[in-house]
Order: sequence, then C-alpha cells, then structure tokens
Amino acid sequence: MENVVVIGSGPAGLTAALYAGRANLEPLVITGSQVGGQISITNDVENYPGFPEGTTGPELVELMKAQTEKFGARFEVDEVIEVDFSSGSEAGRPLGIKTHGNEFEAKSVIVTTGASPTKLEVPGEEEFIGRGVSYCATCDGFFFRGKDVVVVGGGDSAMEEGIFLTKFAESVRIIHRRDELRAGPTLANRAKNNEKISFVWDTVVKAIVGDGAVEAVEIENVKTGDTDTLDTDGVFIYIGHYPNSEIFEGVLEMDDHGYLITDDAKRTSARGVFAAGEIDDPIYRQIATSVGEGCKAAMQVGRFLEESKHEDAPKQKSLASW
Repeated sequence: MENVVVIGSGPAGLTAALYAGRANLEPLVITGSQVGGQISITNDVENYPGFPEGTTGPELVELMKAQTEKFGARFEVDEVIEVDFSSGSEAGRPLGIKTHGNEFEAKSVIVTTGASPTKLEVPGEEEFIGRGVSYCATCDGFFFRGKDVVVVGGGDSAMEEGIFLTKFAESVRIIHRRDELRAGPTLANRAKNNEKISFVWDTVVKAIVGDGAVEAVEIENVKTGDTDTLDTDGVFIYIGHYPNSEIFEGVLEMDDHGYLITDDAKRTSARGVFAAGEIDDPIYRQIATSVGEGCKAAMQVGRFLEESKHEDAPKQKSLASW
C-alpha cells in the first residue's frame, strides 16, 4: 500500500514528489512515457527562477528528479492505463492504479498528467520543435528578438500570443484557415490594429522546412488551392490544447474541455485524489505555476493522510513542519 502515488513527472509531479518525500511519505512517481513531460523536449528555459544564465529542459528535469530522489521518491517508468477511485469515497479503502506492467494500491493520488498542444501533423513539425517550432510564446518569444515569425491559429490564444510576440519579433504573420477570426472582438481588434501583425487568410500550413532550424513554411490557400512559401524564423502553433485526462473520464469530474475540476485545496471529486499542473490549469501553463501547484497538492495530501488516521480530529492542521 503506497502512501501517495504521483501520476506524471512534469514540474508539478516532480515538485509534488519532492514535498511528499520531505514529509517522509515515500512517494511513488509513475512517470509516463517520458520523465519530465513537455519540458523534457524544451531546449532553452530562461524564465525559471534561480537560473540567471538559463538552462535546458532536460537539465532542469534531471536536477528536479535528483532532488526528489534525495528525499526518498521512487520512479516507475510506465504509463497508467486504468484507475479505480471508487473506493476513495470510503475512508480507509485503497485507490487502484494500473499500468502496462503493474498494479498499485494507494492511500492518496496526485494527478499531474498535464496537457498537450494540438499539433499540425505536418512534415517538419516534430523535427523542428525547439529549433523554431514552439507552442508557447511566453516561454520562447525572447529567442526571436528582431526576427520574423508566423503564428498559426485564429482563436483567443493565437491572438494573445501573437500580440505578445510583437514585443520581440520584427514581424508577426498570423495564418488562419478561415477568412475571419474565432477570437473575441477585443483581442481580434487589438491584433488587427497592431502594426507588426499581418494576416494570411484562408490558408493552412502544409510543411515546415529548414536546414537545422526553421527557415520557411509551405502554405496552401484552402479556397483556390494556390501554394506558396513564406520565409520565417519561427512557427508558433495555437490550434488548441487538450488535457491528458482520457483515463479519468467517468471517474473524476472535469469541465467541458476535459480539464479536471479541483477546489482551492487541489482536491478532485474523488476522496484522496488531488490534481496539480496543467491537468487543471488551462490558462497559465508555465513551469513556475506548475511547480507551485504541485507544492500545494503535496501539502494537502500530507494533511489528508494525517486526518485520515483520526477521522474525528479537527480538520485544520498546522503546515509548519513542511
């Protein structure tokens, strides 16, 4: 019987494991297919505190992982394929987690499975991730100072990130498959009135090309079928994000977009199950915010496990020991 199982190993999961480990809970982390989640494929990280010269995603993951292991966290490199949280409604009953290779029972669970960007699925996209292809202007915009970039998408996120990119880029071309934006009027007008932003309407990206880094996108007009090549230094893709919550459908409450619903204590709808990071955060999607959420979830798990020993004890406990 595990005290706490952390599902996922991104910044939220690793931080949750660190705090749980420091509380002598001996957490088990089920990593998923890749330790570190999205940041493990991020080349440069310059906006995480404590690294004035910046670092890389893989380096940051290794440091975080080593720190959690120092305090007793254990890692299972596997993917969760099924959960049974029905027993969580009853005090003292275990929560069930099944992976490809094992089955676990736990007193508590922290879900940190994150979210994934919807991809274009075109040639060159995967090849140039971190070398000109990005899904986060807040993370990578600084690297495109004085450069020309394109933004793919027509919704609120595409407009917000396109406007943000004008702080750094020389020009921002927004490629949208329709002839009008899906973004709200306020954001749409701000983008249209920005002198650095131009629009390529009725157009889709067919390929991303370059030699070692992005150099251009091949595009096609969906109405005429005409093709063209646009030179660019970067491609920022905003056609949607989706939470990695499929295995929790029908098990945990979620919103209309599939993000888990949590309260201020990071509790989900199942007793003993908490969530942190991008799995319940459709807005910020930053390393720093996920770290904070993982911290909160682990602290609440510690409180939950202590209260579970004495169900009739007062509910407000001191967190000073953390």
